[in-house]
Amino acid sequence: MKRILSIDGGGIRGIIPGMVLLAMEQRLQDKTKNSDAHLSEYFDFFTGTSTGGILIAIMLCPHPDDASKPRFYAKEALDIYLKYGPSIFSTTRWRRFLSKFGLLSELYDATILESILDQYFGDVKLSELLKPAIMTAYNIELRKNHIFRQQKAISHGDTRDFYIKDVCRATAAAPTYFSVAEIFSIAGTRFPLLDGGVFAHNPALSGLLEMLKTYDTFKIDDVHILSLGTGVAKNVYNYDDFKKKWAISIGPALVDIMTSSSSESTDYFLKQLFRSVHKASQYTRIEPNNVSSISPAMDDASPSNIQKLISLADNVISDYDEVINTILDDLIVDKEQLKDNSVWNFLRRK
Repeated sequence: MKRILSIDGGGIRGIIPGMVLLAMEQRLQDKTKNSDAHLSEYFDFFTGTSTGGILIAIMLCPHPDDASKPRFYAKEALDIYLKYGPSIFSTTRWRRFLSKFGLLSELYDATILESILDQYFGDVKLSELLKPAIMTAYNIELRKNHIFRQQKAISHGDTRDFYIKDVCRATAAAPTYFSVAEIFSIAGTRFPLLDGGVFAHNPALSGLLEMLKTYDTFKIDDVHILSLGTGVAKNVYNYDDFKKKWAISIGPALVDIMTSSSSESTDYFLKQLFRSVHKASQYTRIEPNNVSSISPAMDDASPSNIQKLISLADNVISDYDEVINTILDDLIVDKEQLKDNSVWNFLRRK
């Protein structure tokens, strides 16, 4: 069985999957009686979009003293929201005013996010991540999806390798929130990219396709996906209000509608796909069913909303208690029987 961990986008709502990761890792350490147990050891493949891509990158970042060991654990991944969230999503009243009237294309200064990403990753490259992974983005000039593939970074070298801080900046370049990310491969090729949420807010399907393509001896029956969501805000938008507002002011609403519909569609397709091969239990989706207790905005990093997000995430962990324990027990059994012949290990040995 090959196991995929997939994490959705969602801005500050990344606190929700972040806390699920923390709960899983702590339980894993208790169950294995190994205080150093790390989630990256138990999944074969990782995929993330936007805030989910950042979480994945932090969890797979190698330690500077031992590239085979993780530098960060789930607690430090969660800290990017709890500790730095208010700074990432902070702006001046003047900037907010200009943005409201369409005089500024993005609300937040991306240099703050870039500085925090640099603190986490420095010059770590995509090719150096601990496990196979993909992160999603969208090329606005070529008008095509861009998937950062660790496999290609290893097999194609500098032309397809990137600094992880740049990958995270690109996958999180949400329209109206942050400016388009202009990044460069290690070889110097330019890429103008937007948040991957424009086509894969829930990147689980992208991860499945990549897994099946790479491990070509495997079929869907041989794959289990754990998909962590950030909650779908069911905001109701009034037709007349939309007509009267400035075009730029409805940008966040359009992003919300686009990402929610994308996530729901992917979830539906995967459920149907696994049911069609009589393996419905091999696709697990964990996310809050009701987000009415929190602010629907992806950028509300106020102290009160962060506390509400923590409470909601705690409730999600409680609701999925048995599901999480079952998954962890299966992961432990799988690891004991693991014999990895993946293309990544082959490429690393060459």
